[in-house]
Amino acid sequence: MAFALYGTYIKKRSTSYIAIASLYLLSTPIVSDPIFRLAENYAVKKTIANLPQADAIVVLSGMISHTQSENGIVEQWGNPDRFFGGIELIKAKKSDQLIFTNALMPWSTYTTTEGEVLKKMAISLGVAEASIRLTKEVRNTRDEAVEVKAVLKNENPEVILVTSAFHMTRATTLFEREGVRVIPYPVDFKVSVNAITPMDFLPNVHALMLTDTAIREFIGRLYYKLFSLS
Repeated sequence: MAFALYGTYIKKRSTSYIAIASLYLLSTPIVSDPIFRLAENYAVKKTIANLPQADAIVVLSGMISHTQSENGIVEQWGNPDRFFGGIELIKAKKSDQLIFTNALMPWSTYTTTEGEVLKKMAISLGVAEASIRLTKEVRNTRDEAVEVKAVLKNENPEVILVTSAFHMTRATTLFEREGVRVIPYPVDFKVSVNAITPMDFLPNVHALMLTDTAIREFIGRLYYKLFSLS
């Protein structure tokens, strides 16, 4: 959009046309879906029974948001796949430890960390409190990797890492950089398996959101790659 406005400002129609065409294409499922599948590294959902046991199951934050209710601010799900993936793994006895990361953003007006919320939910679903561990407060994926390693205290721990498929590549890189071996368990897949229809060639907000999320993820990976070289 900014590119289109720039083209209007400099009175160069070709620039505006290119910007509008790009926006149109990136807003269509026929283009956004392959871009997002690339961000997901073409991962597929794994069968829990086929996974080995590990030192811990680690569920990354990023699924709880907050909204105003009649009784004050309350939690609401953004996407529960990470949480329920962790619950399924611990109940399948893939580890005797379930670690939630204690995410709390600096701008948040809510003082309870996500890990504390998820711990209560896990206990309510029958997970033993003694098997649940929480990290120190974290703000990003790198913090999560550092603090999970601190919780485990092993020299070279191995964990089953549960996070969104599009986030798994970056998360795995950061955890392994901290000396944590990763068994990926990607969840929260965003692209449905459907036949191509005429609707896939029409722009929509959801498709644009997928493209935006994928591009942000690629930028995040590039940032951490450059950060590791500095």
